[in-house]
Amino acid sequence: MWTEALTVLVTFLVIIDPVGLVPVFMSLTYHQPPERRGRTALNSTLGAAAILTLFSIAGNHLLPLLGISLPALQISGGILLMLLSIEMVFARQSGLRSTTDAEKSEAQHKSDVAIFPLAVPLIAGPGAITSSVMLMERASGHLEMQAMVIALMLGVLVLTYVAFLAASRLMGVLGVTGINVIGRVLGIILAALAIQFVIEGLGGAFPAVFSAHHPA
Repeated sequence: MWTEALTVLVTFLVIIDPVGLVPVFMSLTYHQPPERRGRTALNSTLGAAAILTLFSIAGNHLLPLLGISLPALQISGGILLMLLSIEMVFARQSGLRSTTDAEKSEAQHKSDVAIFPLAVPLIAGPGAITSSVMLMERASGHLEMQAMVIALMLGVLVLTYVAFLAASRLMGVLGVTGINVIGRVLGIILAALAIQFVIEGLGGAFPAVFSAHHPA
């Protein structure tokens, strides 16, 4: 139980990366007064919480309808998270964990950036959505485990909200370089988690092959 909880917590911490989102939050809200910036921080994290909770609950029911098995989700999710970890290690930006140029251009003309692009795709991005569905599917049949997944996910979103409120101080202390260093370390951890998801997926898809290599 505690091992699973730690895995879930680390997964969401690394993928959502509250500290890594701070520079983007600052760049999107630099023109806002402190009070409005606080509302933006709250609304963006609440929006992301609603989206991720919806996918966490509905994903388990949607996958069978689409004919997608847990091993398939684990393999595809692991590959997606591996791509995300490579971005983090090399401090590169793409549509996986940041906005594209077109999205940035659109956001500059929006008066409210809380839902787009902050909640989606920056906080509740492809990696976070895939992970929430995958972790809930792994805990299928165990209500206490599924409740734990949602609770830890919401806990990381609370940390994201706190990081947004303290964005100015964090940027002053860490700077862009410090935040990138943290991102690189988290990227290495995420790479290991991604490989583990792929291994579990392959084991579920080809049990005879894996049991042959690991006799009882």
